[in-house]
Amino acid sequence: MVASVRKPRDLFTASQVARFCQVDLKTIHNWADRGQIPHFRTPGRHLRFRRPHVLDFLRKYGYPIPTELDAERPRVGLLINGTDPAGEVAAALEPRFEVVEYSNPLAGLIQIGEQPPDAIVLAADLGSISGAEIIEALKDDDNTQHVRAILLEGDDSDRTAAREAGASAHVKASDLIGLRDTLEALMGVRH
Repeated sequence: MVASVRKPRDLFTASQVARFCQVDLKTIHNWADRGQIPHFRTPGRHLRFRRPHVLDFLRKYGYPIPTELDAERPRVGLLINGTDPAGEVAAALEPRFEVVEYSNPLAGLIQIGEQPPDAIVLAADLGSISGAEIIEALKDDDNTQHVRAILLEGDDSDRTAAREAGASAHVKASDLIGLRDTLEALMGVRH
């Protein structure tokens, strides 16, 4: 698999996270060692934190979201059947999000693996692959496990399967405002 090239806005150092939380650097190392904030280490053993994990941590513990985390639009990928539904969803999201449309589920998964978005919005049924199967594949890969997955429509069994696979939310396809609000909440976008 080709390693993705991350933009600087996607990764933060322990010092940056300490500044966001207004705590000592050692506190961040302790929180990371205890598993309180997801992280990984560089080959030189330096801590790095992905943007969505930092946002989750800050929201969970009531810290304000720094401008540095809020400065750029989060990237949202769309895996939705047909061009019209994807176009409507993209139009509803584009003012607040950078939207990437994937017309083919398999090609889209390859692109997502190479350049992971912050979140993905997908249909419950994408032909031969279910939304739940895609979510499970995303959550099983270290490079994409941080991607927030939102399932559009589907019946109760689709929702249950997606939830069990690790979906962050379920929204009706007709509720584009609800979808935008859900993504804003998941990504820490200010109103």
